[in-house]
Amino acid sequence: MKMISKPLILFVIILVVSSALYYHTVIDTNDEMVLATTTSTYDSGLLDDIIGDFEKEYDIEVKIIAVGTGQALKLGENGDADVLLIHAPSKEKVFVEQGHGLYRKEVMYNQFVIVGPSSDPATITGLRNASTALARIFDTESSFASRGDDSGTNTKEKELWVSAGLDYDEISGSGNAEWYLSLGQGMGDTLRTASEMDAYTLTDEGTYYSLEDDLDLEIQVKGDPRLFNQYSVIPINATKHKGVDQGAAENFADWITTPKVQGMIDNFTAGGKILFIANGGE
Repeated sequence: MKMISKPLILFVIILVVSSALYYHTVIDTNDEMVLATTTSTYDSGLLDDIIGDFEKEYDIEVKIIAVGTGQALKLGENGDADVLLIHAPSKEKVFVEQGHGLYRKEVMYNQFVIVGPSSDPATITGLRNASTALARIFDTESSFASRGDDSGTNTKEKELWVSAGLDYDEISGSGNAEWYLSLGQGMGDTLRTASEMDAYTLTDEGTYYSLEDDLDLEIQVKGDPRLFNQYSVIPINATKHKGVDQGAAENFADWITTPKVQGMIDNFTAGGKILFIANGGE
């Protein structure tokens, strides 16, 4: 009887253990996963560019619901989404602390910018202080288009009005309806409306650059540290929300922060401009 060598036995053991570890990290899932995400990641075209890789690797179909971050969080709270990709860090941390999300992983960032018509009636072009720019828009009652949808962008806008020493409830009240336009729309539609109405608006630069050629708007304020725009992924907690595909959600959170996908994010451009900078591995 031929004896099997010890090195061969050791190789087989290593192969079996390695295979077991690999399959342990790929969690069983259903046939479909629901991703609730902000309209900026969708309107920029990023998801169209990368999601196919996830679907192929995990043999699963991704249903994307593109809404404001506030609405995405509500979908998560109701168990109507499996995973979130959003950009309102303060709200995200509370969401996880309340047990709705398993954890929060940073994925990528870009910056918010204030864009407006070339005529620049509030004379804000070149300012680096976003609050000063909004104060000038307020003082001149220059047209401003707000998403008005409790999104991450809308949340940041409210913070900037307050930091300018202004009462947001007063700004958004009916008395200012002639110049302050609360649209309740996604980022792409808000930019199109601002362009048509010669209005200023706050936008993430990714969506702006992806639509720039179709807009009559210019970037007028950027570089304020408060305009930093972080995106994160949050798998929904299936223990709290029955029916959630936690396995698929965790697979997605792991996948989107791998070096391969982080590289795809870094290389995604529109008009030769980089839209997002990956920081999920930091």
